[in-house]
Amino acid sequence: MPDRFALIHNSRSRRNLKADRQYLATARDMLGPMFYAPDTSLALQETIEDLARQQVECLVVDGGDGTVGKVLSVLYASSYPNHRLPKIAVLPSGNTNLIAADVGFGLRGVEALQRLQDLARTQQLQCEVKERQPLVLSWPGQDRAAELGFFGGLGAFTRAIEIAHQPAILKNYAHDAAVLATFALTARQLLTPCLRQGWLNGTPLGVGLEGNAAEMRDCFLFLCTGLQCLPHGIWPFWKQEGESDRGISYLDVAARPERLTKAIWNLVRGRAPAWIQNSPSYHSGSSERIRLRTEQSFVLDGEVLDTGPDHCLDITAGPVVSFLQA
Repeated sequence: MPDRFALIHNSRSRRNLKADRQYLATARDMLGPMFYAPDTSLALQETIEDLARQQVECLVVDGGDGTVGKVLSVLYASSYPNHRLPKIAVLPSGNTNLIAADVGFGLRGVEALQRLQDLARTQQLQCEVKERQPLVLSWPGQDRAAELGFFGGLGAFTRAIEIAHQPAILKNYAHDAAVLATFALTARQLLTPCLRQGWLNGTPLGVGLEGNAAEMRDCFLFLCTGLQCLPHGIWPFWKQEGESDRGISYLDVAARPERLTKAIWNLVRGRAPAWIQNSPSYHSGSSERIRLRTEQSFVLDGEVLDTGPDHCLDITAGPVVSFLQA
């Protein structure tokens, strides 16, 4: 049956840690064997292979960005053909929910499951979708499984995430407050003379687009995404006039960038005035394949990933994924 769906529930996601028992009991009662709560990577792989054998064509992911990324990574390596992956309905429940802000189902809890059942009964699980290409991270020359996600970066981004992951923040702040605390601590370091230069001097990075050689230079910030919008109107990416969408939007900010405060003020509001686009400090565009050379870790949907012994990472636009809309 093409109009069945399965629920993959991450019980460790922040909002699910406080989920009421009635929701879980209702979900199990509504879905029966189609309710899954895999608690290890191996259990998730077994779940996905079981669903592939049953030819289930819609997966409901109840978790945050990390959970969605793990499900997509397992799907990518599973028996599901990459050209015909199941539709995904994202119910945001994690520390970070950037993916849901762009392609989320729009509902949570019992209300979401009831709506999905209604769509299944009327055979509408085949329509009302948004299509996106996740980032596929791979390590050239290494026997290492690819990682999929939607928002990643390094440079100042990695340093900020390392601040956000400090126990003092994780234990004492809810997500929204943790974001504010991270922003405040990062801003304080950028404004403190003895720390500011360490941030502005950046990190050595080589960026090669579409198979071109990665030339090393110092980078303040590198970001990339397969999404088409971010929360609160933030969109620090742009394309040159006439440039086509190749799947990955990227922003590359050189070390010691000019007029940084003014640039941040514009980019967090989704604006890229001509002076930014013409500045040698700021580069943005769209690419299908990016090779990074760096010793610094890369952060994908909040997860910190090393670049391996060769300090090399390939990012490609992945297979098209259809996200179900309520």
